[in-house]
Amino acid sequence: MASHLYRDTAVVLRTYKLGESDRIVVLLTEHHGKVRAVAKGVRKTMSKFGARLEPMSHVRLLLAQGRELDIVSQAESVESRAPMVVDLDHLTAGIAVLEAADQMSLDREPNAPLYRMVVGALRTIGEQGGPLVVPSFFWKLLSAEGVRPELDVCVRCNEPGPLVSFDMDQGGALCRTCRTGAPLSEDALEVMRMILGGRMNDALAMPASRTTHEVAGHATRALEHHIERRLRTVAMFETH
Repeated sequence: MASHLYRDTAVVLRTYKLGESDRIVVLLTEHHGKVRAVAKGVRKTMSKFGARLEPMSHVRLLLAQGRELDIVSQAESVESRAPMVVDLDHLTAGIAVLEAADQMSLDREPNAPLYRMVVGALRTIGEQGGPLVVPSFFWKLLSAEGVRPELDVCVRCNEPGPLVSFDMDQGGALCRTCRTGAPLSEDALEVMRMILGGRMNDALAMPASRTTHEVAGHATRALEHHIERRLRTVAMFETH
């Protein structure tokens, strides 16, 4: 029986070796959710599309549907991944986006908004970078999942503030009386409101500072709380 062929556009989330010359690629596709596929012979020097199937690659694919693993029949680049691998900062930020997307996506569960968010985040890393690209992506991921934190009033008592701590166990920011979790500065609170309130471009233009570092820490802890595991890449980008 002939395999069902289908076309899709995808970001390569990760890869691992299979046998002597093949590779399994984990893809976040635009229309089919997360797909695991075999790229046959890509580890041979003569492979015609091995270089197009590296993590962070944005590719247009022809795939043959399999029982457990699909098969990559064709792969062509949509845009170059070169801007994401120019230095360690860009590479680390890109890997952090991929890891978060991998954790938040489900096998063969279509999620076009997530795909578009990942493409946008990687493009932003390549074009402008900045300390808040990855944290902003984390906050937007959580918001899309329906766990947007409360940042306008105390999540426990509804008082308008001042809000002095942040705790994802509680669901957002807290006042002095109710405070639990990590300390939250006024500046970090304002940046988090910018990111989630439609002013993300202003946040992305900010240079590295104590405030951006604090926002990154809150974003990472919030995402890790949601996925219930540590992110492998967190230490790498938080120290920059």
